[in-house]
Amino acid sequence: MKRIFSPLCSDRGFVAKIAVLSTALTLSTAPIALAQDAPPPKVSVMAAVTKPLRNSETFIGRGEAIDKVNVIARVSGFLEEVLVKNGADVQEGDLLFRIESSAYEATLEARNADLAKAEANLQLTSLDLARKEELLSRGAVPEAERDTSRANEKVAEAQVRSAKAAIQQAELDLSYTEIYAPFSGRIGRIEVSVGDVVGPTSSSLVNLVREAPIYVSFALNEKQLVSVLQKVQQEADTEQEQRNLVEVFVVLPNGDELDERGKIAFADNRIDPTTGAVTVRAEFENANRWIIDGSYLTVGLQAQKAVDRIVISQAAIQRDQQGAFVLVVDDQQLVQQRYIETGDVVGTGIIVLDGLKDGETVVVEGLQRIRPGATVDPVLANQAGE
Repeated sequence: MKRIFSPLCSDRGFVAKIAVLSTALTLSTAPIALAQDAPPPKVSVMAAVTKPLRNSETFIGRGEAIDKVNVIARVSGFLEEVLVKNGADVQEGDLLFRIESSAYEATLEARNADLAKAEANLQLTSLDLARKEELLSRGAVPEAERDTSRANEKVAEAQVRSAKAAIQQAELDLSYTEIYAPFSGRIGRIEVSVGDVVGPTSSSLVNLVREAPIYVSFALNEKQLVSVLQKVQQEADTEQEQRNLVEVFVVLPNGDELDERGKIAFADNRIDPTTGAVTVRAEFENANRWIIDGSYLTVGLQAQKAVDRIVISQAAIQRDQQGAFVLVVDDQQLVQQRYIETGDVVGTGIIVLDGLKDGETVVVEGLQRIRPGATVDPVLANQAGE
């Protein structure tokens, strides 16, 4: 029997293939259509704002007592009394220690006796000289005897002066048996006990430090020094005005800023060739004694006059091999990449020295979802530093 192929069956297979292909094309183009219809991503933005700020620069500083001394006995002897306690506050002239003084009192008495002897000898030689002068005028003695008597008088006068100097030295030695505070301050740990033999060659008895006022020393490199000098000389004429132009502040080791402000007290006259820096000292009243001799802290120089600066949030800053940049949203809500030059941190914000204008909008949240050239839906966030 002869099989007859129907054209209708062939057409049906072709139609089925067309239907499958059409479905595949529809599915493959659906994401493109959905992507084109998706709304622009939302991002948080804030404006670059201009704020009046005072220029500042920070350094590592160290507290330095204006006066500090190791108290040492100036004469030798047994330590008789310790009249102060460890860590006590003392005033200038307070009695701290007493050394046994009986030996020095005896020496002073002996020197007084030597003076009395010398003065008696001087009186005797003076009388002898007067007699020889009288006899010489009568021709009863030769001139040589008068000259001998005059020389004896001069020797006696020298012996009197020597005895007086010995008394002065003995009085000094006796006074050194009582040791007083040379200035007001706070003492450290007492290193000796009653009964110890102390003297100029022994170790110190205690150290004494003046805690208020106090210095804070720090170093400026050559570039920083020249920049500071140029700014100061441009804005002030007299030396006093220049000193008042810069305000000094410190941040304590625990991170708190001291509520006192210091003043520049000293700047060295040469740059240290080993470090390339010059040492500067600022003086603080240190009323609360929070700056301690030898402590490390942050010290800063701050200008008295405020300067307008553009500030943005630190969250807007990104970096690549070319440096710091931000993503700016323009009036058409398009994203632009902008490289900037940054300055000091101000609270949660940062100063922008170049690359942005006042009022321009930068992205602070949603940075990972956008690229330069994309359209975004900006939502205003809080301002930097607020």
